[in-house]
Amino acid sequence: MEKFNYKKSADILSLSARFTDFSYKKHCHEEYAVGVTLRGIQQYNLDGSLQSSHKNGVMLFNPEQSHDGSSYGKAGIDYVMLYIHPALFLEISEKKELVRFTTPIVYDAKLAQSILSLSHSIQNGKEESLSSELLLTLIDLVSNTEIDITYRKNNELVQKTKEMMFGNIDHVLKLDDLSKEFDLSKYQFIREFKRHTGISPYQFFLNCKVEHAKQSIERSKDVYLAVAECGFVDLTHLNRHFKSVFGITAYEYMSQLN
Repeated sequence: MEKFNYKKSADILSLSARFTDFSYKKHCHEEYAVGVTLRGIQQYNLDGSLQSSHKNGVMLFNPEQSHDGSSYGKAGIDYVMLYIHPALFLEISEKKELVRFTTPIVYDAKLAQSILSLSHSIQNGKEESLSSELLLTLIDLVSNTEIDITYRKNNELVQKTKEMMFGNIDHVLKLDDLSKEFDLSKYQFIREFKRHTGISPYQFFLNCKVEHAKQSIERSKDVYLAVAECGFVDLTHLNRHFKSVFGITAYEYMSQLN
């Protein structure tokens, strides 16, 4: 059984998920992701180590931090997740630099309740003003705990590669062009990028395409425009990769946002 419900309010995307036999492929998000495991055990590989979030575990993901995901055992899992854009996080926290979570899973009842309250508000279509207030409470709570440190700036190779990828999101990935930019062989470049990010250039670029397609759908409510803008072969191609990251197809995601 798979159930993925996406709702958006106050510029926050909320996911309420339940599944038994489903697994996410390795991917990353542009946003911070914070969530709570409600039932079962959620497992994922993060920064080279296996993480297990049990009931009431608060999961903390940094922007562009690659991970996969699955349930442990046959009982499945229920959980909620909130996606917060880094720029919005900075605006609310009034910090000069982004923070980076150093602990991927914590068991903090107050933090868990703050996440659940905001998720409930968004999922149930409460007034946006309420969601904004709950978001402020959550950001203040996160920003003033010992689970964050100053964000370490990206390696120059990774940062420049990302800029080149973002500028060519509607094209195919050209590893030869990227590797020449750094005077590396194609294989040296792949190894170096993966060493710094934990994910291959191809998978990262594909994730970028899916993320930009999601943003296009949110703006235009048109999945076919997202296909064209992000360089997918057709809607089937987009849907296949979209579901591996978000659990539902691009069309289903668009339908939930309407």
